[in-house]
Amino acid sequence: MPRQFFIGGNFKMNGTAESITSIINNLNSSQLDKSSEVVISPPALYLTLSRQLANPNIGVAAQNVFDKPNGAFTGEISVEQLRDTKINWAIVGHSERRVILKESDEFIARKVKAAVDGGLEVIFCIGETLEEREANKTIDVVTRQLNAAAKELSKEQWAKVVIAYEPVWAIGTGKVATTEQAQEVHAAIRKWLADAISAEASDNVRVIYGGSVSEKNCKELAKQPDVDGFLVGGASLKPAFVDIVNARL
Repeated sequence: MPRQFFIGGNFKMNGTAESITSIINNLNSSQLDKSSEVVISPPALYLTLSRQLANPNIGVAAQNVFDKPNGAFTGEISVEQLRDTKINWAIVGHSERRVILKESDEFIARKVKAAVDGGLEVIFCIGETLEEREANKTIDVVTRQLNAAAKELSKEQWAKVVIAYEPVWAIGTGKVATTEQAQEVHAAIRKWLADAISAEASDNVRVIYGGSVSEKNCKELAKQPDVDGFLVGGASLKPAFVDIVNARL
């Protein structure tokens, strides 16, 4: 079975009820590639609105989730609360959480485990900074981030994970890894899955690319054998997001 193409739309801290309603109405009324899985991730305040508005074939993801089931953790959202409101996905480990909020590999890995244990599917973000890229440490960095999760998850649980490779230097900068750069890292991640997890995980776990993906570069990236889709930031707020969803048509 070929891996199902996956497109995530991360709205980040953008949008109001009015604008998010408009974005979702546009997706609902558009002809989307039926062979692809589409998941949108609005700010937490609009998760329930988005789930109510979006067609059933469009998934909705939280932008974060905590690693504890409940308790005195002001401002956090639990797996159970997400499931209770019909939210079945979570983004974990985005570089903005790693860099700005100083979340460690180990903390992120615990969140991935809590989410998967609780019945969520996870978009697990990994990637290197420009300094790390220029020091030729890209593979070392993504392997370290992956290894942290491997310590927490069973081999079978990787079926609930989509790995999002996002070079930090390409997020929101307009810079994009070349198709060759993206494919090289994705192939390395695929090899890591085979070596560290299982041949089955290597065949089946989707590895998607994020980092200034647009309607202009998505088709070329989508042709790469180990690029199984995209995690889209700013472009997911625009009508052109539909063109990215349909990158393979």
